[in-house]
Amino acid sequence: MRTSRTDLRRLRPAGADPGRLRTRLTCGLAAAGLMLLAAYPAESLDATARTPVPDKSYRSGKDALRSGVRDYNAGDKQGAVRALEYAADQGQTLALWKLGRMYADGDGVPHDDLKAFEYFSRIADDNDSDDKPEGGNSGVITSAFTALGTYFLDGIKGTYVRPNPERAYEMFNYAASFGDPNAQYNLARLYLDGTGVEQDPRKAARWFNLAAEKGHKPAQALLGDLLFNGVGVSRQPARGLTWLALARDGARPGSDDWIVELYDKAWSQASEADRADAMAKVQSTGSTRRRR
Repeated sequence: MRTSRTDLRRLRPAGADPGRLRTRLTCGLAAAGLMLLAAYPAESLDATARTPVPDKSYRSGKDALRSGVRDYNAGDKQGAVRALEYAADQGQTLALWKLGRMYADGDGVPHDDLKAFEYFSRIADDNDSDDKPEGGNSGVITSAFTALGTYFLDGIKGTYVRPNPERAYEMFNYAASFGDPNAQYNLARLYLDGTGVEQDPRKAARWFNLAAEKGHKPAQALLGDLLFNGVGVSRQPARGLTWLALARDGARPGSDDWIVELYDKAWSQASEADRADAMAKVQSTGSTRRRR
């Protein structure tokens, strides 16, 4: 029977403070509404201390959110955090997300995964039904669930958040179902490896494909590898090589060297006909440069 995705009370050791059970986000976000907040570096603050904010400093939570954005972009980092904390306490999702993001990245505040976890869980706790997230915050909400999945996979060392692959699956599955490409990629990895769920390469290929269509480079690479080698799907070397070429085109030096290695291996094994077919398809997309 399906359990509530955000019932984090199951994780709390006996005697732990229920108010400390909140969530974190570590993956990137491309939702248009977030660009407003995306650039905040903040001055270093004590992660354990809250900056007092007089109740009458802002007319509303939305007013505090706007003030936080202005302060952040103007370089007043402490003012931004004060305003965002007030807005977060008033239930402003974007404020919760930005504060969680800052603590997850150590962006102007001390890096604190647990504190980030707790901010992002408040987003998830308010959106734990099967209904699609509504409004301009849908990207934030699905990203919060995706972040939860990454925390549950590895846990947070030295805290009550322990590795829990089954819970990671629930988080990724929720966000993936509503179109988050990072969640779709992570869910596919779980199916491919059999982590937290029964191994199923066919389902992995399906989720990789959904993320790949959105331009997710690691998903393109692993989908291409599955297709080229016929793992979980019928072998389609030309199509697999096409996805691998698209992934290689956007690969970042260093961190994505594995993508280049997968491509090079497939290229060396492909027939001349499959190479020609793949390169023709790549050129038709206009999204990559032929390098050979």
